[in-house]
Amino acid sequence: MGSETKQGDRPTGGATVWDVAQKAGVSAMTVSRVINGNASVSDKTREKVNKAIQELNYQVNVAARAARIGTLRVGLLYSNPSAAFLSAFLVGALGECSQTGAHLILENCDNLRSQRKAIDRLIADGADGILVPPPLCDSKAALKQLAEMGIPSVAVATAKPSQQMSAVRIDDYEGALTMTKHLLALGHTDIGFIKGDPEHTPAQLRYQAFIDAMREAGHHVPAERVAQGMFTYRSGLLAARELLAQPTRPTAIFASNDDMAAAVIAVAHGLHMQVPDDIAVCGFDDTPVATTVWPELTTIHQPITEMARSAVALLVEHIRARRAGQSYMPQHRLMPFTLVERESTEAHE
Repeated sequence: MGSETKQGDRPTGGATVWDVAQKAGVSAMTVSRVINGNASVSDKTREKVNKAIQELNYQVNVAARAARIGTLRVGLLYSNPSAAFLSAFLVGALGECSQTGAHLILENCDNLRSQRKAIDRLIADGADGILVPPPLCDSKAALKQLAEMGIPSVAVATAKPSQQMSAVRIDDYEGALTMTKHLLALGHTDIGFIKGDPEHTPAQLRYQAFIDAMREAGHHVPAERVAQGMFTYRSGLLAARELLAQPTRPTAIFASNDDMAAAVIAVAHGLHMQVPDDIAVCGFDDTPVATTVWPELTTIHQPITEMARSAVALLVEHIRARRAGQSYMPQHRLMPFTLVERESTEAHE
């Protein structure tokens, strides 16, 4: 089992599931159930939906649908700027889908408008449930749309999970607190920080933990020691140049993820600075980039692959409960994080 291209049952006309739902006066999820032949839909509702489908010329590949009756399909809605995060996530999601006999369908989206269309395409492709990794796990519009559709969903790596949706996460605040205290224990008191995407809740908590740990240790963090990043390598380059262009440089930089931390190392090398002798660098997530840069990154290990596996397992559980006509209560799973010490940090004298 694995990811699939989405050719077979994509609507061939201009109409979408939402258009059909609006015309029939029902939810998008009801339209999906009618298309998939779900017996729980009443004859009257089925008739209304079929009439709307016909009037709007909404067409799907019937042969493709018939070929997969009974197959469980997991949709993955992604828009993550970090290729390393997505890669680790896919390893876990594909592995768990293979074990459960599910198919994984991928849809990318970049903005609010494309979010709605991507979810619509996943539904049209027969997704029984949807995984929502970062940063979409914090998109109010996407989560509201999924809730309105009533489709089983699991948010992954959000710091503020909704009570109406299952979620898998780590404690980002404690993770960043642990890293900051580690740098302080090494003797660093002048520490720069690169923030992540402000719309992503873990980024907010990681920064707050850094500030709290520094304040608790009696150290003020001036504004010039904080740079804005977006969880991308390129944004890390810009932030690192900003922090290292100052007359007095920090002795350490804590980046909110590994991609940005890797960028800090690249900028430091370009300035003929030795890591960690001239500056210590650390990240967050422990994605593959952490061990491909030199020196290897000290970071917080977020078990992304295991989190993806757990999310698929929760989603499959929810889907199967629904198919059996059983109620399902959303579940929240808190996964452990660990501090991984590598060569990019050392004691500061």
